[in-house]
Amino acid sequence: MTHTDATPSHGGPSAARAADPAYPAHRGCPMDPPALLGELRQQAPASRVTLWDGSRPWLVTRHAEARQVLRDERFSADSTRDGFPFVSPSATALRDSPPSFIRMDPPEHDRQRRMVTQEFMIKRVSRLGPRIERIVDDLLDDMIAAGPPADLVEAFALPLPSLVICELLGVPYADHGFFQDHSRVLLNQHTPVAEVRAARDELSGYLRELVGEKAVRPQDDLLSRLLADHTDHDELTMDDTVRMALLLLIAGHETTANMTALSVLDLLRHPRQWELLCADPGRVPGAVEELLRHQTIVHTGLPRVALADTEIGDVTVRAGEGVLVSLAAANRDERAFPEPDRLDVERPGRRHLAFGFGVHQCLGQPLARLELQIALTGIVRRLPGLRIGVPAGELSFRHTMAVFGLFHLPVVW
Repeated sequence: MTHTDATPSHGGPSAARAADPAYPAHRGCPMDPPALLGELRQQAPASRVTLWDGSRPWLVTRHAEARQVLRDERFSADSTRDGFPFVSPSATALRDSPPSFIRMDPPEHDRQRRMVTQEFMIKRVSRLGPRIERIVDDLLDDMIAAGPPADLVEAFALPLPSLVICELLGVPYADHGFFQDHSRVLLNQHTPVAEVRAARDELSGYLRELVGEKAVRPQDDLLSRLLADHTDHDELTMDDTVRMALLLLIAGHETTANMTALSVLDLLRHPRQWELLCADPGRVPGAVEELLRHQTIVHTGLPRVALADTEIGDVTVRAGEGVLVSLAAANRDERAFPEPDRLDVERPGRRHLAFGFGVHQCLGQPLARLELQIALTGIVRRLPGLRIGVPAGELSFRHTMAVFGLFHLPVVW
């Protein structure tokens, strides 16, 4: 039998509303998704949840249905549409400015994305391998020379992708403190909306000035090529270019930095898995896929809004209703992954959804994979005796951030 819920997202009987769990949910163990996700996944492919503003979107928790929603153009990523779910007050700052292409639908999404696709294709990204290896070696040299203890986030996991994305985009790394501080404000789901807007405007102003300089004095970098190939031919406005630069800069360092630190912590918590990689670093590429599945850093879900009445399993989602696709829940779905809560670096395949799915699948995934592979290979080769430097209860996790991870990871060796 098909279960339906025709109640509008912002209304409905108080009894029904009381039965919908609050979302996002709190984690028990920081290294595992909230227990609520597993409970909902057992009950139905999609379930109502209640957000901070009383809205009641559907939360998709199963692997097959997550793929279904993310590839179906009847579910819109356009954040300006009525019913689009915002998981926190700070996220509503998106409402008052035109979105970047990740919050657009085809054909405009496809048109803008194609302008930078070439920069992130596997063949082109692979050319960055030697440079990334040098950065990894230099960072590890410095960390080892300074001696233990060290904060792996500050000494290694954060500067690595920041250096890489700065060189790729043509952003001065000397300004990394400025854009990292502003990124933290933008991604903190507890930041007041006014502060989010101020941080966004300041970072956009910085990038606008930088893009303006490149228009006059182009260099061999992505932003200069974007200007020459598209902005100068009126295919992109200057505002479009700045929004694209902002998206690539934040996504390019925040995601990989947090995934690197979480990966090391996850491996150190599973000594047998760590030992396998130390004994055979050739296993690292496969281990990266398992770590991406096991530790899904986009942890509150991908937001969509239904454009038409659509079935998700045995649930009917009405046009105008919000949907959140939980990648973390889908990546722990026992229907897709045997013993999904177990970390197994020898698990075959890439069926995880850490990078999303469909037309909005992460543009930068070839670069993220390469950085993670080189980073973890360097660590297991040079620091096989690495271990966590504080009791587990003292670790500081990014529970309130849009990208999950660690604020700090003290290590010794």
